Amino acid sequence: MTTISIFGGTGYTGGNIAKEAASRGISVISYSRHLPADDSRAPGVDYRTGSIFDAQVVRAAAEASDVVVVALPAREIDGHRLIEAIAGVTSAVAAAGRRLGVVGGAGSLSVSEGGPKVLDTPDFPDAFREEAGNHAKILDLLRTEPNDVDWFYVSPSGEYGSFNPGEHTGTFRLGGDVLLTTEDGRSFISGADFAQAFVDEIEHSTHSRQRFTVGY
Repeated sequence: MTTISIFGGTGYTGGNIAKEAASRGISVISYSRHLPADDSRAPGVDYRTGSIFDAQVVRAAAEASDVVVVALPAREIDGHRLIEAIAGVTSAVAAAGRRLGVVGGAGSLSVSEGGPKVLDTPDFPDAFREEAGNHAKILDLLRTEPNDVDWFYVSPSGEYGSFNPGEHTGTFRLGGDVLLTTEDGRSFISGADFAQAFVDEIEHSTHSRQRFTVGY
């Protein structure tokens, strides 16, 4: 049986990934700063407390799992930024011979082939620019890792988040480094469909050492 450990498994994206993975019979370990209330726990998920900034916890997660998933915000939390932990995570994953899956942001996608990044466009909200930039730096860091680090990085569409959860349709498109949009110009993916695409990658490993995006 496949086992995954999710850092941020009680958050919006991590929670959806945990639920989707467990529904497929994957063994799921969720790490977060606090345990969730009993009524918000997904069936089949092993909830634990632990920090991605704790090297011992990260090492244990890598050794216990086939895939380590990072589904945490890239903004500063409690004096730490996610990018500060990534080198330690990739080292632990490589040492254990495991795989790393990272939930990224849409800001590092290009608006068109050869065009600027979404976060560099004038209409991108200033309130999210720093976090989007941090997500982009994490992707850049992964791309410089040696070949013994097997990672994948998934960017959602532009209109993604708990504020706009959407429906589980089971129908979506995958792209590369360019933002996916519909014919009417929207860029959207529901939380459940994003999780489905993410767990598909865990099961089938078709984007080794690549970033891809998900949208309608």
